[in-house]
Amino acid sequence: MAGTIVVERTVRIAATPEELQRRLADLPGWVDWSPWEGLDPALDRDYTGEPGTVGSGYAWSGNRKAGAGRMQVTAVDPDGVGIALDFTKPFRSSNRIRFVLTPEGDGTRVTWRMESPKTFLSRVFNIEKLVGKDFEKGLRQLNQVVEG
Repeated sequence: MAGTIVVERTVRIAATPEELQRRLADLPGWVDWSPWEGLDPALDRDYTGEPGTVGSGYAWSGNRKAGAGRMQVTAVDPDGVGIALDFTKPFRSSNRIRFVLTPEGDGTRVTWRMESPKTFLSRVFNIEKLVGKDFEKGLRQLNQVVEG
């Protein structure tokens, strides 16, 4: 089955694009706002590279809820951050993440976008709805962390 599924959510945060770029590219800092934090209190984490730079990475392995996989920063530029996201458990999937940062008044519009290949699993589960809820939660939490 060819094609791509796109999941995208947006929020406005009272911070500069530069501040948000640093926070989004810093994978160890995701523990402060990630919607998946807490799924497995005993999660095994491995960080590689210089946090916040292209090539830095994060691998995890956990219980059934957390699964296993890897993220790697692929781009850090003025208008956002790119991340390659590969799951190995509970199923294999390779996805492209992009945080688009657009100045808006005294803040920034943050768009969390994921492109994922259409698969048999995406026909069974409504990936847009499932992942979309996680993105909404993550953006709310990011907003709370940044704005206090």
